[in-house]
Amino acid sequence: MSLSWIYHNTHDLKCREPFGAVPSGEKVTLRLGLQATTKIETVLLRLWRNQDRVQDAELHLEKGEGNKKYYQVEIPTPVVGLYWYYFVVITGGKVYYYGNNNERLGGEGLLREQVPPPFQITVYRDFTVPDWFSRSVMYQIFVDRFYNGNENGVVNNPKKGSLLHGCWDDTPIYIKEPETGAILRWDFFGGNLEGIIKKLPYLKELGVGVLYFNPIFESPSNHKYDTADYKKIDSMFGSNEDFRRLCQKAREYNIRIILDGVFSHTGSDSIYFNKEGNYPGLGAYQSPSSPYFSWYRFNRYPDEYESWWGFGNLPNVDELNPSYLKFILEDEDSVVRYWIKMGAAGWRLDVADELPDEFIKKMRAVMKETDPESILLGEVWEDASNKVSYGEQREYLWGEELDSVMNYPFRNILLGFLLGHLDAWQVHRRLMNLAENYPKVSFYSVMNLLGSHDVPRVLTILGEAPPEQHVHPKDKAKFRLSPRQRRLGIRRLKLAVLFQMCFPGVPAIYYGDEAGMEGYTDPYNRGPYPWGREDQDLINHYKKLIGFRNNFSALHQGEWKTAYAQGDVYGFFRKDGKEQFLILLNRSKDTEHTVTVPLSEDSRGGWREIFPQETKLLEQQEKRGGNEALTVKLPPLEGKILARVRP
Repeated sequence: MSLSWIYHNTHDLKCREPFGAVPSGEKVTLRLGLQATTKIETVLLRLWRNQDRVQDAELHLEKGEGNKKYYQVEIPTPVVGLYWYYFVVITGGKVYYYGNNNERLGGEGLLREQVPPPFQITVYRDFTVPDWFSRSVMYQIFVDRFYNGNENGVVNNPKKGSLLHGCWDDTPIYIKEPETGAILRWDFFGGNLEGIIKKLPYLKELGVGVLYFNPIFESPSNHKYDTADYKKIDSMFGSNEDFRRLCQKAREYNIRIILDGVFSHTGSDSIYFNKEGNYPGLGAYQSPSSPYFSWYRFNRYPDEYESWWGFGNLPNVDELNPSYLKFILEDEDSVVRYWIKMGAAGWRLDVADELPDEFIKKMRAVMKETDPESILLGEVWEDASNKVSYGEQREYLWGEELDSVMNYPFRNILLGFLLGHLDAWQVHRRLMNLAENYPKVSFYSVMNLLGSHDVPRVLTILGEAPPEQHVHPKDKAKFRLSPRQRRLGIRRLKLAVLFQMCFPGVPAIYYGDEAGMEGYTDPYNRGPYPWGREDQDLINHYKKLIGFRNNFSALHQGEWKTAYAQGDVYGFFRKDGKEQFLILLNRSKDTEHTVTVPLSEDSRGGWREIFPQETKLLEQQEKRGGNEALTVKLPPLEGKILARVRP
């Protein structure tokens, strides 16, 4: 081979400057290092902007280090979107390609003799995310399962044909039609908005600053993703005035509330569709004369219509229909404006990939006009910077749509590490890929979740419960971790929470995870909060770590950098002005590790452990080749926070 050395690393400022995503209009400098046994004839950059090929640009020799030469090119970024590139090198009459690695994670690439996968640069229109959000810890509540605030425990306004649990500690259950799987009766526990008001002191003591509610508008189901009336709180939860009062009370505790917006579909049993005839007006199902008829897409009226993933009780809407846009977004009393004026601090968009970009842009504009400090959060399961849905490149993080997304990739990385599926170096590479692809303001405001209503309880996963697909449906309801599994799961969960509370982004707690709840997926991950049976040790662990995050600016806005990534141990620095922290985790179940972490010049001296124990200044500092390092002993399944105390 003519090329004996080639180097481009997207994480190395010598190769790409600046790091990561850039605002439009900023120039990016790219460098490729080369060493060849024959004369280098041509070095080209092959570039695309949003799938449009740009004319190849030639790299020019910038400098040499012995036989190693660096070639440079500067690219403009006039339009927002995704820029893709790789290099073409011609030497000795042969053509070589240098592009992304096989995992497409950025960082150091690979040399090939075929066209390679490209590197990504995200270019965005500069934007900001309200500071209150990025500083907060979030708590997700499935309202029916959180707390019944009525003094006598009576359930508000039970729905016809529903199943009311006689005991709060029951296991959720589905009663389905055997052949079709359709829900025959929805089960309810009786949680309501008054219950959340009464538990605000607990939530404040826990340290959360944002409550995200699963849908709370009128609906026949317990999950309420089949909206019946967008402007009415479900009567089982309370009234619109109860919601206003909740928002006011929450603000007194410095807690804000985000609502779940389900705008890609409605319920069939709704004012708008009215298939079941439970509402007095004309729904789209009943007559083409209905004011809502144009919202829906009928293939053969009235019984064949588009629905969400084929569920007939969830008819899809045309989100860009002028009448629908006015109702949801544009009118002075639109759904989005109405609830923000009632006290909501933002919206979470259900199934964001089912919504057109134009709809999301309009929604963001309406929200910011109504309240510039409001937050728009999207449900996205993949890397949101390069998400493609229905053949369209999504524009979530280009500066005109979402403030934040649900960070399922973060969850997958962290759980994969704790369960032994990823080693520490793989964790580093995947986290760097997110940091590189997301605008910094997005990376520091993503919803870093461990659990949600759509995945098994995190404790069940970390306790090594059998894979759900291998468990008989009848056994899922009664499955509980063994005492050994639960101890293992809790120790791992404590590590996960340590990582989560110290990492950039907005940590999100799914109600009851802090209390030690277990359960496979829906409905078992939606059990009632175990009031009076909580794991208080676990709750105290959450409180302590949330307290650290809330009290130290470095843990929510400080610089992040991997400090150590080998085998079972991953660690990172957080720095902000005078505050410096080192977080280390040992995921091994049985091996103690002693690690030596190199320190930069501005990080030398004055380190002590502050979690799980508070210690005096550490003496394990040593000179290695003139550089200072910190040596730390980590027992199995233990994490530490070290803080630098300035002299």
